[in-house]
Amino acid sequence: MRPGTGGSRPVTIRIPPAALVMLVGAAASGKSTFAARHLGVESVVSSDGLRQALAGTESDQWPNAAVFDRLQEWVDARLAAGVLAVVDATNTDWMWRAELLRRARLKGRSAIAIVFNLPLDVCLARNATRSRKVPVSVIRRQVDELRRDVDRLDLEGFTAIYVLGSVVEVDAVSLQIEKGPMAPALPS
Repeated sequence: MRPGTGGSRPVTIRIPPAALVMLVGAAASGKSTFAARHLGVESVVSSDGLRQALAGTESDQWPNAAVFDRLQEWVDARLAAGVLAVVDATNTDWMWRAELLRRARLKGRSAIAIVFNLPLDVCLARNATRSRKVPVSVIRRQVDELRRDVDRLDLEGFTAIYVLGSVVEVDAVSLQIEKGPMAPALPS
């Protein structure tokens, strides 16, 4: 499913109970706020949260290799356990998405993308109000990467893709985590 961008019609996002969910969007696009509003804290791993745990601050980029190693371990463990795994990171790099998708496939899990395709000016305005600001050049690069890839995400192997193109669309989302039997992970 690919809702249009910029509309105000409420979008219902349905997620299988044992899926991998990638929140995809530039810094300050609202991914973490969305995750806190709609998803259980136990289901979400945040690259910023891991940086905070490893380096004492979310803005220190030195532990990136360790952060993403830990993130992958966490995703693998949740997928193997047959529970929801939500990755709260920019996920704007196609090679990183490909690696997460590969991990979901190895465990026989669905992979859902929730894309925060918000305008650059919205991300920059939100970033300006934060205590921990991301460099403008980084946000511009992330928005450019997302704009380049958004129409090709369906070629990457996601089970479903939800593209949210405005703050109104993000705010109107209804998210439902489906109930039902959880299939065991395929042997790896």
